[in-house]
Amino acid sequence: MPSIKEQGAVYGNLSAYKQYTRPTAHRIFGQYSYQNRKGPKHHENVQRLLEILAVNGRLTTWGMAKTHLSDSSNIRTQEKDYRRLLVGRMARGKHTMGLLDVGLVVKDGKNIQKAPSDLYRLSLHGILYCLDVMNLSEKDIEKMAEKYSDVLPQIFGKWNYVKSIIGNDTDRLKTLASGMFMDNIQISNITALPIYELMTYINVKYQNNFEQINEEDLANQISYWFYTNLLISSKKSNNYTKQWKKLLDNDPELKKWYYKFVDEAISFYTNRFKQIKKLKS
Repeated sequence: MPSIKEQGAVYGNLSAYKQYTRPTAHRIFGQYSYQNRKGPKHHENVQRLLEILAVNGRLTTWGMAKTHLSDSSNIRTQEKDYRRLLVGRMARGKHTMGLLDVGLVVKDGKNIQKAPSDLYRLSLHGILYCLDVMNLSEKDIEKMAEKYSDVLPQIFGKWNYVKSIIGNDTDRLKTLASGMFMDNIQISNITALPIYELMTYINVKYQNNFEQINEEDLANQISYWFYTNLLISSKKSNNYTKQWKKLLDNDPELKKWYYKFVDEAISFYTNRFKQIKKLKS
C-alpha cells in the first residue's frame, strides 16, 4: 500500500471516522443519496464520482470520465471537473475542501502510458461513506469488494467465502459505516459472549491513531470490528455461534489472524485485572 505521504490524504481511526470524517462528509458532500433525495448539484457530482471509483477501482481523472463519455472534448471538460472535486478549489479567497482533503479518496500510484497521471481510489473512510450514504446495489457492493480486496483483505478479500457461510450478514459493514460502533455497555446485556470487552479493546488498541493511521492498521481495525460484531446474532438461532466458529475454522489464515487479536485482548485485560487487585494490597 502507498505511504500516507504518497496517498495525498490524511485520515484517522474509526473514532475519527465517526467524529470527524462522517459528519464533515455529510455536511459537504451530502448525508443522503442523490438518487433518493434531491439536493445541491455539488452533492450529486461528488457522489457520482465516488460511485465510479467504488465499482471501477483505481482510475485517473481521464479514466473516470471515460466510464460514461466517449467524445474527447467532453471527457476533457469532465476530467477538469473531477479534478476540482478531488483537490477542492478556491472561491472568493476561500478553499473549498475536496475529497482528498476530507480523506474519502487517496492517490494510489500513477498511470504512465502517456504523460504520468495520478491514479485515484476510495480510501477506507471513502468505502464506509459510500456504504453509509450512497444507494449502492448488491451488485455494486460485489464489484467494490472485488476492486478493493487488497485494501480490505480480511473482509473484501474473503467476501464470497464469508457470504457463503453467513449470507446477508455481510451487510453489517453498513452498521459500522453509519457510525454505530457497538461499543456501548448495553451490549453486555445482549449476550454472555465478551463482545463489549472486545469492542472496547479495539478502541484501546488504536486510541493513539485519531489524527492519523496507516491504511493497513485501519483495515485491521475495521476487520476486527466486523468479525467481532458477527458474534451478535441477528437471528434467534442456537447455531449462530457455530456458524461463526465454522467461518474461522474453515480458513486457517483468518483464524490465526483473529485469534492473535483475541490473545492481545486477553493479555490487556489480564494486566488490567492485576492492577485492580493491587488496590487491595
